[in-house]
Amino acid sequence: MKSFSPTFVVLAATLAVQSLVAMSLITLPAVAPAVAQTLGISPAYVGLYIALAYLGAMSASLVSGGLVRRYGAIRSSQAGLALCACGLALSIVPSPAATTAGALLVGLGYGPITPASSHLLARSTPAHRMSFVFSIKQTGVPLGGVLAGAIVPGLADLTGWQIAFLIVAVLNLVCAIAIQPLCRKLDADRDRERKLSLGTGLIGPLRLVFSRRSLAVLAAVSFLFSITQLSLTTYLATFLHEDMSMDLVAAGFILAAAQVAGVAGRLLWGYVSDRFAGPVNTLALLALLILICAAAIPWLSTDNPWLMWLVLAVFGSCAVGWNGVYLAEVARQAPPGQAGIATGGALSMTFLGVVVGPPLFGLIATTVHSYGLAYASLAVPALLCLWLLWRYRAAFRP
Repeated sequence: MKSFSPTFVVLAATLAVQSLVAMSLITLPAVAPAVAQTLGISPAYVGLYIALAYLGAMSASLVSGGLVRRYGAIRSSQAGLALCACGLALSIVPSPAATTAGALLVGLGYGPITPASSHLLARSTPAHRMSFVFSIKQTGVPLGGVLAGAIVPGLADLTGWQIAFLIVAVLNLVCAIAIQPLCRKLDADRDRERKLSLGTGLIGPLRLVFSRRSLAVLAAVSFLFSITQLSLTTYLATFLHEDMSMDLVAAGFILAAAQVAGVAGRLLWGYVSDRFAGPVNTLALLALLILICAAAIPWLSTDNPWLMWLVLAVFGSCAVGWNGVYLAEVARQAPPGQAGIATGGALSMTFLGVVVGPPLFGLIATTVHSYGLAYASLAVPALLCLWLLWRYRAAFRP
């Protein structure tokens, strides 16, 4: 380990953890029809599963800052991995109640991971490389989705979906054991005297975020960006199938390509932020590109496939690629030693956008009878992002 830089070690560990908890979150949606058949319910309930998981994640993110400070970021990450494993194991019980409880456990395990990794990376990463390093770590989210989509259905065909869930659960536990050697060094800053209370744990991170205008603006921007991100990834295949008459295999392939563009975007925009534009200008540029792509989607046609691919690739790279720049700036704007607490508070607003966005998008699509026009409505949150970043640009300290 001594031959590697501290940033590399922390980045490798946090990327692995982030990928596995993201994989855990997408494991059930990846085989939703098989699970629904066993439970005797509609596959459409997968949306409820995701909403419950993110409600758990939102709650956990608020208390995770205090947990990280008391028990350490690595120990908190191990607890998150264990909770995800327990949630997946519980979800194999053929009961909607067990699946509901499993969703909440997976969400509770998912929530602390980003605040814990932000706490570690804020300490180990040079300031001029923060956006890029945080962006690399955040590629774990779409990477986890790719792993779930590529591995879980195949495992389910070979062994049954219950065994596939258990295999993913075991992978989480193996990762928790693998990062144990890092605990002594990376958790050396834990404060065992720190007292925890549920009320303070829930309110404290929000109080910190909304007491600093720069953090409040970032939280609001993340709420708006997450509406766009989850609306894109949740409904893109349906839009291509229903509005553009593409078969589901082709639509799924384009959805996967948009996710890959998101992985590339997280790296690209982190580099652009560090080397050229700075985080606030980069987030504003992303909002502008999202606005343009959203407005263009109703005009897309299979008669011009190259334009369709270009617009959706840019849309994916921006709508999925903003997280690393955002999280790095939250850590930068947080008071010294409180990056984890600030990240937890800001992420609660991010997760709220995840919970609110897809149902609102579905309501708009149903009302106007067009997924394309619903995508055009995403220009509104993008425009609000632009206004917030311009109006309060002076609040951000260098």
